[in-house]
Amino acid sequence: MIQCQEHGRSGSSTPEISGRVVRMEQLWQEFFSDPSQWWDNRFIKTSPKYPDFKHKSTHEGLWIEGRLNPIWVKAKMATMTLGHIHSGGELRSWVLDSCGNGGKVSKLCQEGRLKEALHMVELMVEQDTLVPIIAYVGLLKGCARRKALAEGKQVHALLVQSGYDSVTFLGNTLVDMYAKCGSVLDARNVFNTMPEHNVISWTAIISAYADNGQGEEAINLFQQMRLAGIAADKILFVIVLKACARISDLEKGKQLHSQIVKSGFEADMIVGNSLVNMYAKCGSIEHARQVFSNMCETDVLSWNALIAGYAQEGLCKDALALYERMKQEDMQPNSVTYVILLKACASIAALEQGKHIHSHIVNSGFELDVIVSSALVHMYAKCGCIEHARQVFNNMHERDVVSWNAMIAGYAQQGLGKEVFELYEQMKLEDVQPTHVTYVVLLKACASIASLEDGKRLHSQIVEIGFESDVIIGNTLVDMYAKCGSIEHARHVFSNMHERDIVSWNALIAGYAQQGLVKEALALYEQMKQEDVQPDDVTYVVLLNACAGIAALEQGQQLHSRVISSGFDSDIIVGSALVDMYTKCGSIEHARRVFNNMYERDIVSWTAMIAGYAEEGLGKEALELYEQMKQEDVLPNNVTYVVLLKACARITCLEQGQQLHFQIIESGFQSDEMVGGALIDMYAKCGSIEDARHVFNNLPEQDLVSWNTMIAGYAQQGLGEEAVRLLEQMQREGRKPNGVTYVSVLSACSHSGLVDEGRRLFDFMFKNHGVTPTVDHYACMVDLLCRAGCLAEAEDLINKMPIQPDAVLWRTLLGAARNHGHVEIGRRAFDCVVKLEPENPSAYVLLSDIYAAAGRRDELANIRK
Repeated sequence: MIQCQEHGRSGSSTPEISGRVVRMEQLWQEFFSDPSQWWDNRFIKTSPKYPDFKHKSTHEGLWIEGRLNPIWVKAKMATMTLGHIHSGGELRSWVLDSCGNGGKVSKLCQEGRLKEALHMVELMVEQDTLVPIIAYVGLLKGCARRKALAEGKQVHALLVQSGYDSVTFLGNTLVDMYAKCGSVLDARNVFNTMPEHNVISWTAIISAYADNGQGEEAINLFQQMRLAGIAADKILFVIVLKACARISDLEKGKQLHSQIVKSGFEADMIVGNSLVNMYAKCGSIEHARQVFSNMCETDVLSWNALIAGYAQEGLCKDALALYERMKQEDMQPNSVTYVILLKACASIAALEQGKHIHSHIVNSGFELDVIVSSALVHMYAKCGCIEHARQVFNNMHERDVVSWNAMIAGYAQQGLGKEVFELYEQMKLEDVQPTHVTYVVLLKACASIASLEDGKRLHSQIVEIGFESDVIIGNTLVDMYAKCGSIEHARHVFSNMHERDIVSWNALIAGYAQQGLVKEALALYEQMKQEDVQPDDVTYVVLLNACAGIAALEQGQQLHSRVISSGFDSDIIVGSALVDMYTKCGSIEHARRVFNNMYERDIVSWTAMIAGYAEEGLGKEALELYEQMKQEDVLPNNVTYVVLLKACARITCLEQGQQLHFQIIESGFQSDEMVGGALIDMYAKCGSIEDARHVFNNLPEQDLVSWNTMIAGYAQQGLGEEAVRLLEQMQREGRKPNGVTYVSVLSACSHSGLVDEGRRLFDFMFKNHGVTPTVDHYACMVDLLCRAGCLAEAEDLINKMPIQPDAVLWRTLLGAARNHGHVEIGRRAFDCVVKLEPENPSAYVLLSDIYAAAGRRDELANIRK
């Protein structure tokens, strides 16, 4: 290529200058004879060093103000105010902006006065005044900035009317405008009708798809461009790498990497950053680290991309180590660095690391940054430290809607419904407008605390402000109503949704499943398939859990067949749900078959299978499977240990339980509340009540479950006085007993013969703690009175129950009547049992024994008949 730009050159010889002057004159003559062979760059160039006109074949350039131009050039240019440029096979007018109209239009657009600018151009077209290209460029860019699609279409129509629609540069700008306005279809239509495409055209349309979440089509277009023989520049490589990252297409990303190496762009820092980001987002952290390590030059974006990669993979420690190294190499972190690190800490509830990052933020002066502060609120809330979250929130100099959403979400996660809505009201008082996210968070809060009335109130507000048509809001409404037990409202919202996705269907199916309405859930699943909505792994997991909940084996087996035909049998989450369903339906052989056939097994799969054996009372098999799990280097979690301890308790295997206790301490799970409760239960059921109490006393925090478990342990061992004393200690420490607590302590009184204490506690639990007696509480009291021989009092208690007594109560009284030889009470109890359970033979046996012991042969004969 011959460079004709003479600016900035010095030291050239006289013959060389003379040759260039001659060549310049030849080029201008070629230009004026056929302007269509030249690119007109005057309105798009960003620097004086770029030529005004560039030859399409030779790439030689011309500058209107060039000092080596022939003297006749300016005069000739002046006559071309109405000239012609041949472009794409058709004659098109081109205009020098001699009157300044283009500049005026552009200025109006920059000031945000888009409608005025558009009106000005419309008047020019109506008056047959030639509109400068720069005016159209300004309008299109203004529409793109403001996402003004309707106005953009008006500009497009004016372009067609003015005959500029086939100018490649304007076509590129049109594609970009439609893309930024979110109308990819219009962008593609413009691209398809353009007479020719350059690398800028391809970049515009590929960006349109990439920016609008259609990564696969962006990559396909890039491949078409390559087949058309157009070389990609670094900007285009960056765009396509981002498209690969968005759809996590590692293979396409690797292919792009090879093309980048061949094109010589690998050393470019921006391209390198995009490669690191692509590999990280595609889950290949090793490749990301390799690219990063080979980069000649890095900036904060490079470090952020790699740190984000580690954070995304849950490798919080590695992300923090990279951050420390970044500081050692004198690379200053920015706000994005801190936001990435805080999100990493939040994702794994790493509170200590989060506090460490917080101190660095304070030292770096980023605590005033509203985005960083919002990330701090989110981190503390996710780590369960709601007080710290609120402190950061209160100290923020500026709060945006993201900050409010983060704080509201924090309260919602902790189940603090009152605080959620108080903060929401405060937010409105401070004139902060709620977003879609705000309402999603609020509705989730209603779902978590089952607050139907608050949910309905929010629904009304959502309708008022026009958010109801949003599919995410609609899905959250369905979920909220379902979790609040109002399946009718959930169905109504679902039926009225203008648009539904797989999440919508899953939310309603889950709603039916939670209510135990498995038939309705399966019917909805069938309807979903009829409407050509493909179920995903979540759909099958929800349905399998529903079958497990009501032990619906037949429906579960039907679902299993569909899982196989849909290709989800290799999905680890669905496989684990199948194991769980079969175990809970009592089909342990089917569960083991599914488990054995799984291509991949995680801790959830192993725990589900172990739990299946434990629930079936097959403690030996549960413990054997645990040993196999350890051999395959799968680490147990807290749920695994809880299940194993239950297995030991079932088969009263103290030695195995003690070994597990040792492993729990080694694994650091001894402070876990669930594990602590299971240890207490295991030791109590294995008869080692001292060990149970030792575990209880050493728990870092004793919750209601641990108190109840310890009291139940004393009850199982017949240690009624110790159970009562522990109840009293519980109350002294400010813990409020619940219904489960009183069932355990009344049972302990029954087994220890503490009749007066049992009577006192039965009366006390309602009057002092508001615990309404259930059938279980009455059963304990009837058993207590019957053991003590107070049969008349027991019968009177049953007759005065505010709820319907079941057959178990009357059968307990009947058994006591036999033991104490009380014929009349026995006869009345028998009548009540057979009324409730006419086919139960045990009642007839017990009454026969009573009559036989009393010597009532006639009545005995009648019973035997």
